[in-house]
Amino acid sequence: MKIKKNDKVIVLSGKDKGKQGEVRSVLSGKGKVVVSGINMISKCVKPTQDKKGGIEKMEAALDASNVAIVCATCKKGVKISSKALENGDKIRICRTCKKQI
Repeated sequence: MKIKKNDKVIVLSGKDKGKQGEVRSVLSGKGKVVVSGINMISKCVKPTQDKKGGIEKMEAALDASNVAIVCATCKKGVKISSKALENGDKIRICRTCKKQI
């Protein structure tokens, strides 16, 4: 998966289309990502000894195909490619401006 934790992404489809956020976690086995402030759901929580019960807002997972990485120089959602360096490392590159992400 090309999307990593702490990447800034934009939502391409769904109820939050056009909103931007930071990736909080990546579920690579399922092909999903959790983005901060995006795809908010309400969950009923039972009270415990430690905390009160009630309705809690939290982020739900989005499909990774519904988000695109935001390039720092282009300032829009872009496709990315990877390039291998001489020392064996791989870097991610924006396909429009050809700069490292």
